[in-house]
Amino acid sequence: MNIELVNRAWVLSRLLIATLSAVPVSALAQQPEGNPLTGRQTAAALCAPCHQVGGTRNDGPPSFLDVANMSSTTALSLRVFLRSNHREMPNLMVSETDTNDLIAYILGLKQSPAPRR
Repeated sequence: MNIELVNRAWVLSRLLIATLSAVPVSALAQQPEGNPLTGRQTAAALCAPCHQVGGTRNDGPPSFLDVANMSSTTALSLRVFLRSNHREMPNLMVSETDTNDLIAYILGLKQSPAPRR
C-alpha cells in the first residue's frame, strides 16, 4: 500500500473529526429549514428515476424512507451527502433551497422505532 495514500487518508480523517467536533451538538439535532412538501416534489422530479419516493425498496438505490430510517441520517449527514460526488449518482446541481427542502422531506419520513415489549 502506498504510504503517501495512507498519510493522506489519515490527515483527511483527522480533518473530518476536527470539523465535526467544532459543530455544536445542538446544531446536529436542529430541525431542517426547508419545506417537506416542496422537498417531496423535488425528489419526485430529480430523484425518482433511481430512488423510490414513497415506501421501501428491496433492490437498487434505497428509497427515501429507507434513507430516513438509517441511524446515521441527520440533517448534517444529508447535507454533506447531497454536496458530495458519488460514483453511483449523477452530479446534480441542487440549489440551497432545494437541498433544505429535500432534507426536510427525508427527515420527515423518519419513523419512530417500535416500542419494545
